[in-house]
Amino acid sequence: MIGYVTLGSKDRQKAGAYYDELLSLVGAKRAMEDGDRLILWADGKGAMLGVIAPADGNAPTVGNGVMVALAMPSREAVDAMHAKAMSLGSKDEGAPGVRGGNFYGAYFRDLDGNKLCCFKIG
Repeated sequence: MIGYVTLGSKDRQKAGAYYDELLSLVGAKRAMEDGDRLILWADGKGAMLGVIAPADGNAPTVGNGVMVALAMPSREAVDAMHAKAMSLGSKDEGAPGVRGGNFYGAYFRDLDGNKLCCFKIG
């Protein structure tokens, strides 16, 4: 289904260091790099996540209503990822907790303002 998702970034070096630490919590590592334009991370099990300079040369912007959700193996992993994101300078968009039925999630924005969710169902 989904092969990869990219998020616009104005500073791929800074975003690279941020995502290296954050995504290490789910076993993801850099899978592809294209100079200063693109970095993709993969865990070998699912879709990749990347940061990219927009191809049109314009400044990256955050899409209103756009969010990337990262599936986690446990509620504890959700808590750990949210805490790690906060320690790396993320903006909190919703602390870990149950949101409707058995959906446990947390929300934050990366250093460029892109919105992410980490979640566990069940």
